Amino acid sequence: MTVSSAPGKVYLFGEHAVVYGEPAIPCAIERRATVSAEARDDDRVRVTAPDLSLDGFTVEYGGDGGGRPDVNVAKGLVEAGIGYVDAAVEQARDALDRPNAGFDVTVESDIPLGAGLGSSAAVVVAGIDAATRELGHPLDAAELADRAYRAEHEVQDGQASRADTFCCAMGGAVRVEGDDCRRIETPNLPFVVGFDGGAGDTGKLVAGVRELREEYGFAAETVENIGDLVRRGEEILADADPGDDPTADLLSELGLLMDFDHGLLEALGVSSRTLDNMVWAAREAGAHGAKLTGAGGGGCIVALDATRETETALRYTAECEDVFRAELAHDGVRVEE
Repeated sequence: MTVSSAPGKVYLFGEHAVVYGEPAIPCAIERRATVSAEARDDDRVRVTAPDLSLDGFTVEYGGDGGGRPDVNVAKGLVEAGIGYVDAAVEQARDALDRPNAGFDVTVESDIPLGAGLGSSAAVVVAGIDAATRELGHPLDAAELADRAYRAEHEVQDGQASRADTFCCAMGGAVRVEGDDCRRIETPNLPFVVGFDGGAGDTGKLVAGVRELREEYGFAAETVENIGDLVRRGEEILADADPGDDPTADLLSELGLLMDFDHGLLEALGVSSRTLDNMVWAAREAGAHGAKLTGAGGGGCIVALDATRETETALRYTAECEDVFRAELAHDGVRVEE
């Protein structure tokens, strides 16, 4: 049996706009999905996922390309819990030209599902890594990130970007613009994450932005403005000392851009009342900046604050179910003992 893990992520800037070739800067955080893969003697796949729904589940299904398992749960849960694992297994099979390889797969995660923290990307990255290593042919990080993107692209009906999977595979902070993906240096940014307990429908939210962008010129300009904002953020980070604690001036500049970014995302219709209330609670507590992270519609916000004030304020905010400080994950995907 081989066990691999991959981190979740938050977006400093750029979600949604990255789908249209604009740049984005996601940062890996130390919340991880762990996937174990054990080769079988047949072509079947058995998936145990104790953390991907309220009660968890175990299903077994054929590995002959016959589609998703026939289980009596909502389609969305099947796609969330099984679709990404299935796509990861198919990518591992394809990479090693082992179309009949079967696996017992176990998924454990401390990343909230569908909350904008890259849970699906982390599961796919860790799943491909565990499966290929189990068969004795691990992939290098670049191919792993590419195949994880292909898996997400398939499950999300062609609406995925490379940002999430590249960040989860590589760790640290990354810059993604179309197919141009690379790590960048950042100071130790003091992330605080608030979670409303919900999950947005990524496909529906991305499709909604696409419709707005196609129908209204000002919506297309809003997407471009997010890209310009990301480029300005990159310039600010380039002037910082990597690995050090950031200065108050640096945090103020980044925080202002985060606030602008949230406003632009809100204009595109991807925020929600719960996310907005958590953002304002963080700002009023003294955070340098706060915004939604991920697809939106529910899920998580991310704020910059080195003090405990934002954490305390969010704990007393009715819409916030959980809050935690998130350290930058310098390791991307890795093998666990």
